[in-house]
Amino acid sequence: MTATPSRTWADASVVADLARVRAQAPLTHCFTNLVVTNFTANLLLAAGASPAMVFAIEEVADFAAIAGGVLINVGTVTAPEAEAMRVTARCAHAAGTPWVLDPVAVGGLKLRTDLAAELVGSRPAIIRGNGSEILALAGAAATAKGVDSTAGAEEAVDAARGLARSTGAVVAVSGAVDHVTDGETLVTVPGGDPLLTRVTGTGCGLGALMAALLAVSDSPLDAAVCASAVLAVAGERAAAVARGTGSFAVALLDEISLLGSDPPLEIG
Repeated sequence: MTATPSRTWADASVVADLARVRAQAPLTHCFTNLVVTNFTANLLLAAGASPAMVFAIEEVADFAAIAGGVLINVGTVTAPEAEAMRVTARCAHAAGTPWVLDPVAVGGLKLRTDLAAELVGSRPAIIRGNGSEILALAGAAATAKGVDSTAGAEEAVDAARGLARSTGAVVAVSGAVDHVTDGETLVTVPGGDPLLTRVTGTGCGLGALMAALLAVSDSPLDAAVCASAVLAVAGERAAAVARGTGSFAVALLDEISLLGSDPPLEIG
């Protein structure tokens, strides 16, 4: 088997994509979980995007068609929401709106596991998850402790590559080092801080940021890499000034809002 080409992210590309988000403020439809709605909206605003949380089945079809990017996060899914997610995914695909699937805690619970597998059929541009979630969605044996991964990102790289090839989606595996692949190229995104795992909503917000970037980036691979790099850099900077998890959450939003400011801050 030929080895997958690997590279790390490029500063210039990340800066350029973030500048496009600031300039265009893409409308980002977030069908996300109830635990993280407020934090996700604030994270997108800090990045320069325009968030909208639309859940009603009577509205999701129309909204998915006009958004620049869509996130479907199955974190607190119920049966009615599952049907609305199906409609959202189908309508986004039909309208040509790129979308992100975040298969939160799949593998251990039947409703969300079956739903995520079904949603893949509506062709997400990006699938983002932790190691356990990506392994489970790819059909490999995996275990998780609730929403927390028990598998490192590195353990899921081969599964991510296979999932990307079988679905046509870019697959982003989040961990201490993030790995992003389109099935051919593998991009590694080091950095971040352990405090990112101690605040609810950082991973979910990462998926939302990928959705916003899909509206302005040259490719889904670029969108996923840029979002991962932004969160890693902002996480490192926030950890340097935070006193604990509460101040870290606020500092993370501050640092995201400052990236790309005038005068510009170097990312790297």
